[in-house]
Amino acid sequence: MLRTNPGPALGRPVIPRPERSPAALRAACAVVAPRSSRPYGRAKDQALDEAVERGSLAPVHAWLAHWAALIEIERHPEAAKRYRHAVYPARIATAPEEAREHLTTASALYREAASGAA
Repeated sequence: MLRTNPGPALGRPVIPRPERSPAALRAACAVVAPRSSRPYGRAKDQALDEAVERGSLAPVHAWLAHWAALIEIERHPEAAKRYRHAVYPARIATAPEEAREHLTTASALYREAASGAA
């Protein structure tokens, strides 16, 4: 089932919200963030390995939640642009205050996306 109601801060989506399943998220990733397809697969493999090691599905649920939020951001071009323009400067910031400022913006977008994708 596809859901389409975007959050107010994210803007208009380019594709409907995918189901929160590995196949649906992979298909959406291929459309809205094709460069992330390999990291998506690596993260999935890591979550599955960790699930087997722990004997718990918690890592798989965490992986699904994280990638659902990232796809939610990417399916809204303006939100994706704002997110990238916050994450990159945070990564290269030389002062904690500077990084904090950018991370505050990125985390607000991520939280909005995560609540929409839940």
